[in-house]
Amino acid sequence: MDDHELLEAIGAAADLSALEQLRVSALGKSGSITARLKSLGAMDAETRAAEAPKVHALRERVSSAIAARKAALEAAELDRRLAAETIDLSLPPPEAPQGSVHPVSQVMDELAEIFADLGFAVAEGPEIEEQWYNFTALNMPEFHPARAMQDTFYVEPRTAEEEPRVLRTHTSPVQIRARCRSAARRST
Repeated sequence: MDDHELLEAIGAAADLSALEQLRVSALGKSGSITARLKSLGAMDAETRAAEAPKVHALRERVSSAIAARKAALEAAELDRRLAAETIDLSLPPPEAPQGSVHPVSQVMDELAEIFADLGFAVAEGPEIEEQWYNFTALNMPEFHPARAMQDTFYVEPRTAEEEPRVLRTHTSPVQIRARCRSAARRST
């Protein structure tokens, strides 16, 4: 197949697989244009100087023709799919998948219900805690290792007079808060 026939075949390729076969036969490892490029090394300098630009130009024309035809075939395929696929906007949307409670959370909730039936209560407290509730009320003095910067995350105070607060390091501060609340209720 000569150069003109190759370019015509590329322009007439019916689908992407036929185009890929033409690409491989021309530009592949054993392709016709690749063979011409390999033969340049065996030519004398004068002949090579004359033939090399022609072969490289042909390779560029074939590469460009293949890219253009591929884009055209892909666009035609997209147009065909868009014409065939229609969406009826008057239909209700598909059912959204419903989530469920994680098994660990479900067990925790069941345990909380069981303990509530036995007279216990679930206490909740802040995640960012005052140092008094987190350390002092639990008999952890100022020099205790748990108060070290590498063991506790401190939160910058909002004002200069405010003491830095900490990310709650354990659940005991919540218990202290609950006891302080119940003691305050009893004293009033």
